[in-house]
Amino acid sequence: MSVIKLYDTTLRDGSQAEDITFTVEDKIRIAHKLDENGFHYIEGGWPGSNPKDVDFFEKIKHAKFERAKIVAFGSTRSPRKKAEQDPNLNQLLKAGTEVVTIFGKSWDMHVRQALETDLDENLRMVAESIAFLKKNVGEVMFDAEHFFDGYKKNPEYAIKVLKEAENAGADWIVLCDTNGGSMPWEVHSIFETVVGQVRAPLGIHTHNDSELGVANALAAVKAGARQVQGTINGIGERCGNCNLVSVVPNLKLKMGFDCLDDKQMKKLKDLSAFVDELANRSHWNHQPYVGKSAFAHKGGVHVSAIRKNRETYEHIDPELVGNQTRILVSDLSGKSNIVYKAQEFGLDIDSADPKVQELLEELKRAERLGFQYEGAEGSFELIMREALGQREEHFEFVGFRVIVEKRKEDEAPIAEATVKVKVNGVQEVTAAEGDGPVNALDKALRKALTRFYPELEEMSLYDYKVRILDESKGTSAKIRVLLESGDSHAKWGTVGVSEDIIEASWQALIDAIVYKLGVASRHQQNTPAV
Repeated sequence: MSVIKLYDTTLRDGSQAEDITFTVEDKIRIAHKLDENGFHYIEGGWPGSNPKDVDFFEKIKHAKFERAKIVAFGSTRSPRKKAEQDPNLNQLLKAGTEVVTIFGKSWDMHVRQALETDLDENLRMVAESIAFLKKNVGEVMFDAEHFFDGYKKNPEYAIKVLKEAENAGADWIVLCDTNGGSMPWEVHSIFETVVGQVRAPLGIHTHNDSELGVANALAAVKAGARQVQGTINGIGERCGNCNLVSVVPNLKLKMGFDCLDDKQMKKLKDLSAFVDELANRSHWNHQPYVGKSAFAHKGGVHVSAIRKNRETYEHIDPELVGNQTRILVSDLSGKSNIVYKAQEFGLDIDSADPKVQELLEELKRAERLGFQYEGAEGSFELIMREALGQREEHFEFVGFRVIVEKRKEDEAPIAEATVKVKVNGVQEVTAAEGDGPVNALDKALRKALTRFYPELEEMSLYDYKVRILDESKGTSAKIRVLLESGDSHAKWGTVGVSEDIIEASWQALIDAIVYKLGVASRHQQNTPAV
């Protein structure tokens, strides 16, 4: 099995994406995570281009890595300068990494217009820069920038650039689709031609401007590339880079190439989520392989087939990449969905049980009213347990009142909520102020119940979403509120629907607390200690 080397540039190329900023500590944490996941090369940044990268390379010198090699990135020397005197090349040496990657122009138009020099001088820049670095660094890579565009315009010159890099001692030559505009068949054909003319090991670096970053990388591997450069989740400038999270399972599971071992493959989903978390981005639910929805099934026909054989609607076993099958419940559901979810919740129910059909009808009725359970499985489990006579009532609702008062034009409104509940016949009345009426309600309800159920102190509200269901009705439209709550062990979603946003929020809050007190606590008790 041929080995494909994985070269991650999340910390350099990925950080050039709009709205993404990594601190030095973020970059160090990501580097260690990539190393744990078996990546071969980690491009840390461009030494000398900014103080943050200088700081990163200074700190990373003292870190230990099991497998990955840290790479410093830069460019060839400037026109008409000696390599030994070039500030950029000397900054690369100062970074102290065992691998250095430099890029150079391989498109004649860029040489003339961007560098404003002649074609022969560019060839000397490439050769002299690599030769200088090879005297001081163990491994040097050359990224042929804009190679595919350059080859299409002037193939003879583009190949000359690669030959200069090879003759100067480059350990790897990487062909770059920098503008991201090439088609897979072009990449494959051109790469095959280069393989026949260049002896050095070849890599591929693609961008996603045509939504083909991954496809082009795989086409290059098919043609002979033995290194793939890209970023986690495909983040990067403009439309992003080749997404290594998709490339890796395609290489290993679909094409038979070795890149990560089975244990490392199972960490892909966690790695993807980890980088998004540090980048302060919501994880893309529909991301292939690792997204929350990647192996989610909603239609009843699909679920019925999945229960018989996973391969009917799943192209791989999701556990291979650390993901899992999810069965959604909605008005498209059939009995198979209900039975599958019951089993998932640890409930014993047979498809022939009349309660299954009752649950299905209740689900469809609720969705006609605007309820939606795809992101509110906590509420759905409570409905299911109630239908089976297993829902516990931890408290009795008596009433609530919310007051919103604004005293001065330049001051924020004040929200106050009063809640009345009974627990074991004891009535509790509490009040609380909050940042808005829903927050005040949440605080007052928890204040009332925490006296009886101290475990509520560890519960947190993570997300609050409001959806207007019928915009044509204006302020009288129905509103759906979706909450995500959780504790240190798990997270769960709950839902409420009403023409009144306070009432909809109250429904979701009640479900969230009931779920915590009953279902979540039971799940935790049944979880073996680690």
